[in-house]
Amino acid sequence: MTVTDIRIPDEIKPVDGRFGSGPSKVRPEGVEALSAVSRTFMGTSHRQKTVKNQVARMRRGLAEFFSLPDGYEVILSNGGTSAFWDTAAFGLVRDRAQFAEFGEFGAKFVKAVVDAPFLSSPTVHQAPGGQAAFLTAEAGVDVYASVHNETSTGVAVPVRRVAGADEGALLLTDATSGGGSLDVDLRETDVYYLAPQKALGSDGGIWLALMSPAALDRAFSIKSSGRYIPQFLDLVTAIEQSRLEQTYNTPALATVFLAAEQLDWMNAQGGLSWAVKRSAESAAAIYGWADRSSFATPFVTDPALRSAAVATIDFEGVDAAAIAATLRANDIVDTEPYRKLGRNQLRIALYPTVDPADVAALTTCIDYVVERLA
Repeated sequence: MTVTDIRIPDEIKPVDGRFGSGPSKVRPEGVEALSAVSRTFMGTSHRQKTVKNQVARMRRGLAEFFSLPDGYEVILSNGGTSAFWDTAAFGLVRDRAQFAEFGEFGAKFVKAVVDAPFLSSPTVHQAPGGQAAFLTAEAGVDVYASVHNETSTGVAVPVRRVAGADEGALLLTDATSGGGSLDVDLRETDVYYLAPQKALGSDGGIWLALMSPAALDRAFSIKSSGRYIPQFLDLVTAIEQSRLEQTYNTPALATVFLAAEQLDWMNAQGGLSWAVKRSAESAAAIYGWADRSSFATPFVTDPALRSAAVATIDFEGVDAAAIAATLRANDIVDTEPYRKLGRNQLRIALYPTVDPADVAALTTCIDYVVERLA
C-alpha cells in the first residue's frame, strides 16, 4: 500500500491536526478575533493608540504570565530570534561569553558571537544531539548563554544561574520554543527571550525578551561606550521604543494581536502553571506511547532531559518520512523532523495550544499508518 492509498478514519484523527514546532498551531478563536478588528487594526499606524494598545496588552500579558519580577521589563523588536542573537552580540556581550551548545539553535548564537570582530573568542561547552551541555563558572566571562528547550532535538534543561560566576555576569536563556511550555523562575536568569510563533500560538516576525535590571543596565553601558551598533540591532533603541509600546520599525501587526490574544487566553486558564501542566500531559501521551511501542523510541534517552515543549521520536524498521507524508495526506501536518538532524524520526510540538487529546489521537494514527505501511 502506498502513502497516498492510506486513508485514516476520521473517528480516530485529532480534532486539529497541526503539530508544527514553529510556526505552531494558531487557535481559530485568535484568528476570528483578528478578523473582527481587521478594519480598525490591520493596516493602521503603529505609532497610534490602535496598535500601541495591543503592544501594551501583549507586554502586560507576558508580565502576568511569567510573574515578572520587580525591575524586569518586557522588551520587543523586529526580526525574530535570529535578529536577537545579533542584537545580544552587539548589545549585551561586553567581551567574553560562554555557551552551552547542544543543538542547532544554540549553535546559531555561538556563531553570532564568534563572527563578531569586537568580541573575544567564547568558551563553548558542547554535547551531541539528544544530550545536554551545561555552563560552568569561568573567570572573565561576562555573559553566559544556554537554551531552555533545544527545538531541533527536544532536549530541555532547567534555568539556573551559574554558581561562582563573576559578579555582574549575565545569564541569557534562549526560550524560543521553551517559553510558555516549561516552568521557569525568571529570577534565575537575566534575559529570557522567546518567539511568538511557538508556545504563544502566534505568527513570526518579532522577538520578545524579559530582561532584568542588570541586563537593561548592561545594554545602556555598552551603548554609551561608543561601540558601533547597527540601528536595527540596537538594543537600547528596542528598550526605549518598548517603553513607548511600539517598535522602531513597523511590527507584524497580526503577530502582535495574536500573541496578545493567546496570552489573555492562557492567563485566563491559569497562566504558566496551567500551560506547563497541559504541555506535560501531552508529553506523557507521546513519550508513554513511544516507550510502549515496538518500533518507536524517544530520541532523548534520559527522561530528565525530555522536553515537554517539543518531542522527538526515533523509528526503527519503518520509514518515518513515509509516516509523515501519510499523515500530511490525511491533514495531520508538520510532524517532520528537524532537517539538519538527519534522523529517522518525527518531531511533535507539545505547546499549550495543542490539546493533549489530539496528541493521544496522533499516536493512534501513527500506529494505524505503520500497520498498513508494513
